[in-house]
Amino acid sequence: MNSSVKHSLQSLAISACLMWTAPSFAGNIFVSGHDADFHAISGNTLGAQHLIQQSLLFARNGNTAPILFIQTNTTNISLGDHLDSAQGLINSGYTAGNTPGNHFVTVNATAFATVDLSLFSAIFVPSDHGGTLTGNDLRALDNRAADIITYLNNGGGLVAWAEDGDHQPATPGPEPQLFGFLPFLVSSTGLSQGETGFTLSAFGTSLGLTVADINNNFSHNFFTGTGGMTPVDFDASGRIISLGFSGSISNTGVVPEPETYAMLLAGLGLLGFVARRRAQKTA
Repeated sequence: MNSSVKHSLQSLAISACLMWTAPSFAGNIFVSGHDADFHAISGNTLGAQHLIQQSLLFARNGNTAPILFIQTNTTNISLGDHLDSAQGLINSGYTAGNTPGNHFVTVNATAFATVDLSLFSAIFVPSDHGGTLTGNDLRALDNRAADIITYLNNGGGLVAWAEDGDHQPATPGPEPQLFGFLPFLVSSTGLSQGETGFTLSAFGTSLGLTVADINNNFSHNFFTGTGGMTPVDFDASGRIISLGFSGSISNTGVVPEPETYAMLLAGLGLLGFVARRRAQKTA
């Protein structure tokens, strides 16, 4: 190999390294029309508990820091058709505590405004229909939408259950936007329905879920758009009930993480081909 070709190869290799960007931190999101926090207590409890466990396993992505759980009070229970979301977490194998492991720390809406999100492996947002998410809790989440996006982009996780507006209203009004803490996800529609004939996507199956986890309870909203995320499961009419995503997030959408190493190898292969052509031309 002559010196000019060798120099070209070295330059191309350096260029490939410069073009390659190391994988950025990225968060995992799971949002759903299921109110698994309610049904972990009542109904198909084993399915709902497994849904909570697998969604949190995905969202935490190996991070053992405690989970951040927002709950100001349990006043939703007075509306009927609501139960204590904290008990749903407990029934699913999680305990209150601020040490690593399957522990959760509860904060109210006021404390959520200033809590350091980076101390937690995932944010657990209870359902408003079925669980304890109130209008004030939802407003606290929506007010920190930018912080939540930063947290997710730094590797945090988030699990959020059904929102259809059936909660104690925010005081003072107006009511906050449902799922407003994920600004790009603006296409949820309230619908209470029995879970019969629900099906999983291939992605949902890859999360360790089974059809038994998503049937024989109730769900309370579906998604008419994905916001760039991947459907997890569908109702009997093919409507999206849950979405998941791993990657970078902005106010306008999500950016799936590239298969960076595969791209690097492919890029090096292409550059090697170019270098060989150059060598042939100079031979």
